[in-house]
Amino acid sequence: MMKYIFGLLVIAGLTVLGWLYNLYEEIKHDVDLVVNYSPKQSTQFFDKDGNLLANTFKDENREYVKYDDIPARIIEGLVAIEDTQFFEHYGINPDAISRAMIKNIKAGGYVEGASTLTQQLIKLLVLSREKKLMRKVKEALLAIRLETVLTKEEILERYLNHVYFGHGYYGIKTAAKGYFNKDLYELSLKEMAILVGLPRAPSFYDPTKNLKISLARANQVITRLNTLGWINKEQYEESMKETPVIYNQTLTKNKAPYAVDYAISLLINDIPDILYGGYKIYLTIDLSAQEIARDALKASYDEAIKRDLDFRKNSKNPNDDTYVKELNGAMISLESGTGRILAFVGGVDYNQSVFNRAYQSKRQAGSAIKPFLYQTALNEGYNPASQLFDISRTYNYTVGGVQKKWQPKNYGGNFEGVVSLRDSLVASRNLSTLNLVTDVGVPVVTEALKKYGFNDIVDNLSITLGSMSVSLVEFSEAYSAFANNGTQVKPYIIEQIVNKDGKTVTFEPQTKEINTPAQNYLMTSILTDVVNKGTGKSAQVAGIELAGKTGTTNNNVDAWFCGYSPSIQTIVWFGNDNNTPMRKTETGGKIAGPAFSYFFKKYLEIHPEIPRNFVKPDNVYSTTINGKEEFYTDISPVPEIDSLIQQQPLNPNEEVLEF
Repeated sequence: MMKYIFGLLVIAGLTVLGWLYNLYEEIKHDVDLVVNYSPKQSTQFFDKDGNLLANTFKDENREYVKYDDIPARIIEGLVAIEDTQFFEHYGINPDAISRAMIKNIKAGGYVEGASTLTQQLIKLLVLSREKKLMRKVKEALLAIRLETVLTKEEILERYLNHVYFGHGYYGIKTAAKGYFNKDLYELSLKEMAILVGLPRAPSFYDPTKNLKISLARANQVITRLNTLGWINKEQYEESMKETPVIYNQTLTKNKAPYAVDYAISLLINDIPDILYGGYKIYLTIDLSAQEIARDALKASYDEAIKRDLDFRKNSKNPNDDTYVKELNGAMISLESGTGRILAFVGGVDYNQSVFNRAYQSKRQAGSAIKPFLYQTALNEGYNPASQLFDISRTYNYTVGGVQKKWQPKNYGGNFEGVVSLRDSLVASRNLSTLNLVTDVGVPVVTEALKKYGFNDIVDNLSITLGSMSVSLVEFSEAYSAFANNGTQVKPYIIEQIVNKDGKTVTFEPQTKEINTPAQNYLMTSILTDVVNKGTGKSAQVAGIELAGKTGTTNNNVDAWFCGYSPSIQTIVWFGNDNNTPMRKTETGGKIAGPAFSYFFKKYLEIHPEIPRNFVKPDNVYSTTINGKEEFYTDISPVPEIDSLIQQQPLNPNEEVLEF
């Protein structure tokens, strides 16, 4: 009988061993998920000075940390409270299993587990939810297997980076920054104890919700460390008394959302995992300048809303709220010499609208296009003192076989008859501009506009009034030719990308020479007058020379100010999102110019070292014409004013037959 029983036991034992072997063979490669651990990691965006702008992630907010960068006290605390014999066992702890079985039998149910940290890691990364016995068997087998492949340090590194610490924080480095606003090496012993106590029940022990319970759990960790002799009495007593400051934050707050969104849009096609691949993206953004630009845009917006409310008080239709609902703006500021974007604001309030008007929207350029037309004329031999006819002309054109007439006007309806090229641009006169483009030739002007990078240009006189649509990014690139002494720079916002393995990609400025510095200076001198005594007076800032051009489209649909200092360029736009007209009061000088001025005034306060004055190139000469200083170059010589005026009659009814 005993032999029979023994035989049955042997058979049963062999059967179990066979089953375990087959089960092991079936699942042993599951540890590859742990060995080749590649978790989703938060991508971080920084400004040019290394200030954190934003964390982006998908599903799990995790900042990875290598084992060597984890303080030893954290390792000791974790091992003390979760798996004291971690560095002695081989994946499972037979003593702990025996103790747990006895307690569970006595209790008549499951009251204590015996999972090692290795088993816990297996459960987190490999095993699905299933019956406890089968899962525990698999845990044990895979834990033994894993310890033959990875070192203890590698197991702990994976565990501390993968485990959930509550409050949306994955990994201990993220939790330290979230709960305590500290890096790991800055943590106190009590703070470390709070963290290592969290994985057992992260929601229950969350210190932002249950601080007393969390502190009690931390005290258990500290007591255990003291019992094991891993800390001394003084450390124990000091830590038990401490109550750390707890921060209730998400770590996802974006300090420059429009700028970060733009950077992501540039990278997402080439780097699909940009949001969760653990990249460090260093932007050209200056966080201080970004905040100033945001405030500048909001200040001009608020003033416009106030004007709108004043208008309603005297309006027959005070309930008309289209203007208030739809008004918005955008601003881009960059280093003129490099194209590095310092500030990128795509709307007045990101919380109200994430639509990024700085690059996702194209609006008509209006009068802001005029410097490009006038620069073309200068390059064709005109001079700032050249005389232009500021008279009305009627233009015939055909649409769908129907002949129509167009008779453009100056803002305000008046005309001067004869005006200098300089004064024409300073006052943004439409009629003299039309006559200038007509004389220079539409084909010549359109080709020049293409050279600056403008697209969708119609080959007719409507280009004179800025009929083409352009984004702020495109306008910033075009205007950089003026701001950078004739050499165009491509605006860029990404300085450097570092992947999770430390490989780095760095971006460099891209430039293209458009005009000579001498010819460009003629335009800068005119645009400086625009700010000092023309349509851009609202953009003035004491103590620095500024050049720029206002732009207002038909019916006040779009309002621009495009300008620059000797080193910084800033483009500002305002308009209604639905392309309806703003109030007649809202011109480029009225709503956009003040935002430009606000930006430079505040920027100058934090960067008083920036250049204050434009420098005249050696090959730009000056003379006196009608008692005023004027500049000229070899390409744009001093004009013979009297002979030019006599060449053409002043006929306000002249018709151009083709348009």
